[in-house]
Order: sequence, then structure tokens, then C-alpha cells
Amino acid sequence: MWRLLLPVCLLASLSPTSAIPSPLPPTQAASAPASTPPPKALLAQFKDARAAAAHALRLARRHDGFVILRVGLMPKDTSEEYEITFWNSIKDSQYPSDYEAYLKAYPNGRFAPLAQARLARLRAAAPKSASAPAAPTAPVAHAASNAAPTAPVAHAASSAAPAAPAPAPQAKTPPPPAAPPAAQTKAAPAVATPAQTAVPAKVNIATTKPGPHDIKDCSTCPLLIAVTPGNFMMGNDTDDPSEKPVHRVTIGHSYALSKYAVTVAQWNACANAGACPRLSSDSNSAPNAPVRDLSWDDAQQYVKWLSKVSGKPYRLPSEAEWEYAARGGTATRYWWGNEMRKGTANCKDCGQPWHVEAPDDVGSFPANPYGFYDMAGGVWEWVSDCWHNSYKNAPDDGRTWDEPNCQTRVIRGGSWRDGAGYMLSATRFKYDSSVRYNANGFRVARDMQ
Repeated sequence: MWRLLLPVCLLASLSPTSAIPSPLPPTQAASAPASTPPPKALLAQFKDARAAAAHALRLARRHDGFVILRVGLMPKDTSEEYEITFWNSIKDSQYPSDYEAYLKAYPNGRFAPLAQARLARLRAAAPKSASAPAAPTAPVAHAASNAAPTAPVAHAASSAAPAAPAPAPQAKTPPPPAAPPAAQTKAAPAVATPAQTAVPAKVNIATTKPGPHDIKDCSTCPLLIAVTPGNFMMGNDTDDPSEKPVHRVTIGHSYALSKYAVTVAQWNACANAGACPRLSSDSNSAPNAPVRDLSWDDAQQYVKWLSKVSGKPYRLPSEAEWEYAARGGTATRYWWGNEMRKGTANCKDCGQPWHVEAPDDVGSFPANPYGFYDMAGGVWEWVSDCWHNSYKNAPDDGRTWDEPNCQTRVIRGGSWRDGAGYMLSATRFKYDSSVRYNANGFRVARDMQ
């Protein structure tokens, strides 16, 4: 991730009502507001500055032709910061559901009147767009947001509004390893070689037969890959403070993790059984796309159902299990090395192919050395851990780090909407466990017995 070396000690703040004509076009207008945690991507504009300067922050809040500047300190976890990033992520959206989600999360938010006005305008225009060719029924595309990493728009979970995953861009697909991951005995395993990303075949999981090392517990169950015990260095000491300190984790138990993120078709099997909510068709139209626009609570319903139909103890992976598998035996920034390599992940500046409206199908990009697909990009993935602002006092055995009555859970991996800086193996962020966002999905795990 980048670092913005900004001068520190800027505590001056313009009045919230001090407006200066903006040199930017209204379509690039941004704003400010307060509460549910959006992912790391949208926090980039100020989080990176905070990581580098530690206590300098500059927020630009633009209101249709005017720009309001505010320079000062803002703690990482303020509700105001979250509302601001939430609004910034949807301010240019052409999808009513984005403004509905904002109003659900912030009914009395500072941008509520503007959100209501835009929602009314979009609803009024709906009949026209209904007769026109429909845009790809994928994720809630945030128009004009290519310039900056767009973080999740918190779609408040509602039993009345179900939603499912979207596809992920294509990329070369190297053959999976000939055997399950071997136990790591060194803190810095070898880096994946170029040969591991050389095969350009796209995988269609609906027609591909399980490999010799794949595990399939039932006809509707996701494919799993067994992960053998081992140790690795978790975190990143040169980037986000929440990824520090780097610490050794020894996973002494065998577990299996799904080879791909859970797909729309797999989720729909649960919904058809009446065990999972039906998710938004706007985000979940392609059967082999990663299911998305779901909350941590939704994911818990799926693993409960999967455990029942398979007779196996399915669950979400712990954060340590997820990173161990995502690194695939490497200790570099990305699983393929220390530099971004085009065509290895589904993100907006990771190279073609890439589609702004949705991620491509699972398996469209190379597998890592352990055989797992799309651990970088595609969709953010829920894990079982409660969010902690750093790894201080984190468990070193790979188990879930939980807290009583936890409301904020960890998401990992970045999404197709984010930049290459979010594809690092150590990337982590938080999200409200009961809130849906159309770039959030998950994969499943279970203990090997």
C-alpha cells in the first residue's frame, strides 16, 4: 500500500458550513457522514495518510458544485468517519438500493435529504430504464468511482431483501498443486514462481469434476481442499497498523477450506431449501459468480444448513486459517511475489479482463500454490473472528479470536472494486456482522476428523 507523507499537526478545521466553489464537476462530488464500518478500500484516502503520518487527516466533502474542506484529527473508529466513507462510496451510484441502504443505516444522517432526493429521482426514472436494455445484472455498480478504491456500501441486512453473489474478472489459471498443502516449517516460505500463473484456462466449477485432492461432502457442497498443519508469519509490519505486529502462528490442526468462494448457485440451493434468505438478484444473477451482498449473519445460516445436509461440521474459517491458505506457503506481499502482476487477481487495476459492474466467475484467475482460487480480489470474504484493531495479544494457534456479543467481524481479501494495494495477503478490514454489502461474500471451512 502506498503511504502519503503528509505534514503532521494539522488541527485547523473549516466550519462545516464554509463552502468554496469546487473545481471538480458535480459528478465527482463527495460528502461526509457516520456509522457502519465499510471495508479498507474506501478508507484508503485517509487511512493510508493516517498510517504514514499517524495523526494527519484531510477529508474533502463535496456537495454538487461546492467543496467543503476539513483538515484535522479523526480517530480511526469514529462513527462520523464510517458514515463519510459510506456516503462517498455511493454518492455517484445510479442504483436505488445504495441510497436505500444508506437511509436504512443512517435515517437521520447528514446526507439523508440528499439520499432521499436521489432515491426519488432514480425511482421516477425506473420505468424508462425498465424498457431500455438492462445493464449487466451484477453488483451495485458505483458509477464514476474508478478513480479511487471503492469500499463496501453497507447494505443493511433485511430479511425482506435477499441478495446473492456476482462474477469475478477473468485471469490466467495455473494448475492446482499436485498434492494438498504441505506443512510449513519456515517462517518465510518460497514465493510462487511465474510458472504457477502461466496457464490461462478458465475454470467452470459447474462442469469440472473434482480433482484427486478435492473433497466434496455432498452434491450441493462446495469443493474443499485439505490444509495440513504448519506455521507462518501472520500480518504485515510495513503497512496498515491493524495488520501489526507480525507474529508467528502455528496451526496444529488439519482443516479443509473451500477451493472457491461460495457461488450464487450454491447459495440458491440453501435458499431453495428454505434455510437461507434469497439475496438481491441485482448482485446475484450469474450462477458461478461468488455470492455477495450478504452479511456475516447470513453466512452463518448457510454453514448451519451445510452442516445439516452434509453431516460435517462446516463453519467460517478463522482469520489465521484464511491467511495461512491465502499465502499458500509464501511470505511475500502477494502470494505471487512482492510486486503486482497483471492477470493474477480480480481487481480494478490488476489488468484485463475486468468489469466495473461485477466480479467474474470464481476460478477465472490463477490458483495460489495451495490450489485456492480468488483469495485476492473478487469479493471480500467473511471470517469467523471478531474485529480487533491490531494483532496485539492475538492467539498464536490459528483458532478464532472472538469476543462476547461481538458486532463487528473481519473481512479479508479485497474485492474486484478495489485497487492492487488491497490484494496483499495481509489485507484485512471490518464490517458490521448484520449488514449486507454487495462486495462481501465468503468461503467455508471445516475441521478434518
